[in-house]
Amino acid sequence: MFDASIPEEGKARLSGRFDAAQVEKARAVFDQVNVSTVVDFGELEYISSAGLGILLMTQRRLRESGKGLKLINMNKHIRDVFQYAGFDKIFEIV
Repeated sequence: MFDASIPEEGKARLSGRFDAAQVEKARAVFDQVNVSTVVDFGELEYISSAGLGILLMTQRRLRESGKGLKLINMNKHIRDVFQYAGFDKIFEIV
């Protein structure tokens, strides 16, 4: 099961498995993000290339106005995926 939410402006939370089947749900949430936002990965178990694409699209859109995503609480597997894809150079990851 996957969930994406914005509990308050400037914060987003992901949980479950973020794969291609969840793209529309995630896009609906991330399309609402218009300010620099901290995305909490603490409850996310898995992310596919489709999930990476949604985050990249959001990051590019935000960067056009000097904003961006900050990604926190990644498990080792997800952090490795971001590093292998070179996304650790695109996103601030703490």
